[in-house]
Amino acid sequence: MDVRAFDFDLPPELIAQEPPRDRGGSRLLHLDRATGAIQHTTVAAFPDLLRAGDLVVVNDTRVFPARLLGRRIPSGGAVECLLVARLAVEPAPDGEVWEALMHPGQKLKPGARVVFEGVHTIHGEVLEQRFFGRRVVRLWTEDGSAIDEAVDAIGHIPLPPYIKRDDVPSDRDRYQTVFAHARGSIAAPTAGLHFTPAILDALRARGVGLTTITLHVGYGTFQPVRAERVEDHHVEAEHYDISAAAADALSRARADGRRIIAVGTTTTRTLEHVARSGAGTITPGGGATDLFIYPGFEFHIVNALLTNFHLPKSSLLMLVAAFAGLDLVRSAYDAAVAGGYRFYSYGDAMFIT
Repeated sequence: MDVRAFDFDLPPELIAQEPPRDRGGSRLLHLDRATGAIQHTTVAAFPDLLRAGDLVVVNDTRVFPARLLGRRIPSGGAVECLLVARLAVEPAPDGEVWEALMHPGQKLKPGARVVFEGVHTIHGEVLEQRFFGRRVVRLWTEDGSAIDEAVDAIGHIPLPPYIKRDDVPSDRDRYQTVFAHARGSIAAPTAGLHFTPAILDALRARGVGLTTITLHVGYGTFQPVRAERVEDHHVEAEHYDISAAAADALSRARADGRRIIAVGTTTTRTLEHVARSGAGTITPGGGATDLFIYPGFEFHIVNALLTNFHLPKSSLLMLVAAFAGLDLVRSAYDAAVAGGYRFYSYGDAMFIT
């Protein structure tokens, strides 16, 4: 399948640069797969679209401030480092080893030294040069404090590159879901950003269940599709965890024939991966998934999907097209553009039933 089939024109002014003034104040496009009907409403009315017995599943991962801004040694030139994945799981006496996206790539060859300063000072040395700006870098702190502690103190929230502004202190809250718990993501599971305590209360009042799973959003979620054929793209593995309580709630919902509502593409990928790994049985535990969902995929567990509007030619848009059908998704996106919906991470949402 040609990747160009997932391209579309988006006026730049529809790319949300700020979160909505009120969390939960976004618009919601409801797409009915059976009829193709489109309804325009708000996220605050999301509970009204559900029925008693539905099970809503959210991703409780927590974004950490993975973007480090510093300087090269000895030149003093500016350097940026986005921590992608810790490669050395156990802390080493001489620091931790991470894979990172670093800029400026051409000047950061093996042996290059960098420093990131604040209430803690983090030193870094490039160990290996990889493709597409990636580096393996050793990090250590000047005062011996833990890397996670230092990163949390001086790092910046890794806003996506299509948000053309610097991060601000309020992004530490707004680029985080209200149920964020497990630290480990370098991007937010953005469909979850719309939820508020009031919306959660309304779901409970309606008899709708809610459970959490964890998928730590890494490079696999947002890596560009560089292949010309969809089938040639490979998603990098990301780590997940399913608690015993979540596995039980999911298993009971399936046994009862109740709908499972996935909030976000990360939740969808995790659920579908676990269902396949267990031959249809949802079992608790952790692991990694590189599942790539695109048209032709057969869904086994997700019955409805709440998701944001995604980038052209992205693997996330391909997942949505696999769930609803490419023609219906293109119609919905056309309606969203015509209606002035806000797109991407801080944008509006779509509910597909």
